[in-house]
Amino acid sequence: MPQNVPSFDELMEAAQHSAVHLEMRDQYAVGDEADDFATWLRTSRRDTDPASEYWAPWVDMVSRATARGVVVRRARVVSEPVTDYIRYEHAGTIVNVRAGERVRWLPRRRAADLMLPGADLWIFDGSSVLFNHFTGTGDWAEPPMELNTVPGIVKQCSDAFEAVWERAIPHDQYEIH
Repeated sequence: MPQNVPSFDELMEAAQHSAVHLEMRDQYAVGDEADDFATWLRTSRRDTDPASEYWAPWVDMVSRATARGVVVRRARVVSEPVTDYIRYEHAGTIVNVRAGERVRWLPRRRAADLMLPGADLWIFDGSSVLFNHFTGTGDWAEPPMELNTVPGIVKQCSDAFEAVWERAIPHDQYEIH
């Protein structure tokens, strides 16, 4: 990322009202999850300790954001039947929720008529979009993130997120298929 582009952590720490995340891939393969995912595949056990080395940085950041009044929402568009990776995500989502995130799931078949961005993204305070770029195998692409503050692009992405959110199923009601 160029020097003048804030990091994800800086954007989250600067958020004042909202931080929303749209995830649309059925498989991710980012390095910081590799060991945890491999363990889950072998054992069906997922680290759900919010104080663990794996979760604590995220839980702390989200908890600080929600404590200052930021509403943090995450919507996941998923194919059904879900992949092993989505099962893994679902098993750990309780930690996201405990940290203060609101999480919903939308089966891809119910999103077919929605106009969605071509990349996962975060929207901060309705004024900037941080696109997340991945390779075909699900690892971070280079560059991994791209910040966009063009009002029309931000609005399109916000509208897409809200359309997904409105149709999506709250985490505590979504059953893995």
